[in-house]
Amino acid sequence: MPLFSHDTKIDALKEAPLFAGLSNDELAELAGMADELEVESGTVLTKEGELGHEFFAIVDGDVDFLRGGKRIEMAQPGRFFGEIALVERVPRMATVVAKTPLRFFVLNERDFKKLMDDNPKIERKIMQALARRLLALVQEDPRLG
Repeated sequence: MPLFSHDTKIDALKEAPLFAGLSNDELAELAGMADELEVESGTVLTKEGELGHEFFAIVDGDVDFLRGGKRIEMAQPGRFFGEIALVERVPRMATVVAKTPLRFFVLNERDFKKLMDDNPKIERKIMQALARRLLALVQEDPRLG
């Protein structure tokens, strides 16, 4: 039995800026690829410095983000992380640890890239979202432009 509904996955994906331009049908396609997971508190989801391959969306529970072993942030349901790992292989910027028992879903890089290869329209929308994000970063810090 699924941990949460297909609509819950779609609603979580809608919140990620990377997927902001996708239609409900396109989001439903993404949601269908996502794995549902439950872990106990203390479980390490990502490790700082390791290459990322997944996008995570928290449904229930809290996580801590650690950099250099120090807590830099806490995230609760509705939060997502790891979206850049879907489009570019870069080291994780933080270790993420379940602070409480956690229910979440994860979308892996392989399935995501296959979806983009099979659906140029989705790929274009995601690239546009990335371009908007980069532009916003440059506008926040002119040294980047």
